[in-house]
Amino acid sequence: MPSAPTIPADIAKLSFEDALKELEEIVRTLEQGKGKLDESVTAYERGAALKKHCEAKLAEAASRIERIQIAGGEARTAPFDAT
Repeated sequence: MPSAPTIPADIAKLSFEDALKELEEIVRTLEQGKGKLDESVTAYERGAALKKHCEAKLAEAASRIERIQIAGGEARTAPFDAT
């Protein structure tokens, strides 16, 4: 079974916002269908890596969000539950 591809170092350095912006640009370019096949495949692969990076950043942010619970006059934190 092939291992999951790693995120390239240049993408790993990007903020969520910068990665998302680049991903949106790639999607627009691919939707236009004007590029050469090899360039489109390379752009698609980069887009997949950017998507994976954005998903990881979102998961990291969600795990850091905590909500404060007041129970018995004592404040405590609990993991964020979006449901």
